[in-house]
Amino acid sequence: MTRMLPHPLLTLTLAILWLLLVNTVSAGHVALGLLLGWLIPFATASLWPQSVCIRNVPMLLRYLAVVMYDIVVGSFRVARLILGRPSRLRPAFIVVPLDLTSDLAISLLANTISLTPGTVSALLSEDRRSLTVHSLDTEDAAAAVAEIKHRYEAPLKAIFESC
Repeated sequence: MTRMLPHPLLTLTLAILWLLLVNTVSAGHVALGLLLGWLIPFATASLWPQSVCIRNVPMLLRYLAVVMYDIVVGSFRVARLILGRPSRLRPAFIVVPLDLTSDLAISLLANTISLTPGTVSALLSEDRRSLTVHSLDTEDAAAAVAEIKHRYEAPLKAIFESC
């Protein structure tokens, strides 16, 4: 079964994303979405270094909601900062020590940080124990690190680690 459907959750996610992109739920688009959702993971299965193991699906759904909320709120916050007084911005590079060990979880953390307006993942240390993040406006670096660890890293650790 896993040879024919290597990543079932990814297949479903890609099919749903296809339907969202075309903004239509017709039989043809559902079939095409499922075909693409199956074909892409099937064609790239040999490129995946490890199988994806999700330990906590409710936590994953909560994490996705938090990320979406942070993207929307961050967009308005960045717009206000830029349109307000750009001279008052306090950009900073922040080093976030990592508790994550899974390549997938670290990658998702870095991507989540980059997706959230106002922050960008800049550098993963060679030993994979810290991530350097650039923040557009930082009043307290320690508070920013604590927020990243609490909002993003802790849920990712509960979702993907120790499988």
